[in-house]
Amino acid sequence: MSDRMVVCSSCGGINRLPEKRDASAAKCGKCSERLFGGHPHDVDAATFDRHVKRSTLPVLVDIWAPWCGPCLSMAPAYKAAAAELEPDVMLLKLDSDKNPAISERLGIRGIPTMILFHAGREVARTSGAMSASQIVSWVRGKLPATA
Repeated sequence: MSDRMVVCSSCGGINRLPEKRDASAAKCGKCSERLFGGHPHDVDAATFDRHVKRSTLPVLVDIWAPWCGPCLSMAPAYKAAAAELEPDVMLLKLDSDKNPAISERLGIRGIPTMILFHAGREVARTSGAMSASQIVSWVRGKLPATA
């Protein structure tokens, strides 16, 4: 078993977590913020790229906008899914209005869109609002067996 690499959503620091250690209470070695708080982390373009490229954990990203009704209605479900999926999956939120270049690069055609990344590549994608149980089930069904 190898150590897990986890990116801090607050400062962007890379943290090495031993595989046998319970990560649920882990704190960043750089800024001391909790790595997993049971809720998704809002990220900008640079932090998003760092998570996808450097984390060894699967990363689930919700691409949303503040004017999007379905996005706002799904927000509580996404938060509930984070509480269930962490610390095995890092959940992020990316505002498409504040990060149009990332949205364009990802080929976002509609929101909300969730994209699951693992080992630096896209594993799965879905669009449309979902309940917390649907999000959890979808993620678990799409994760590689080694994740």
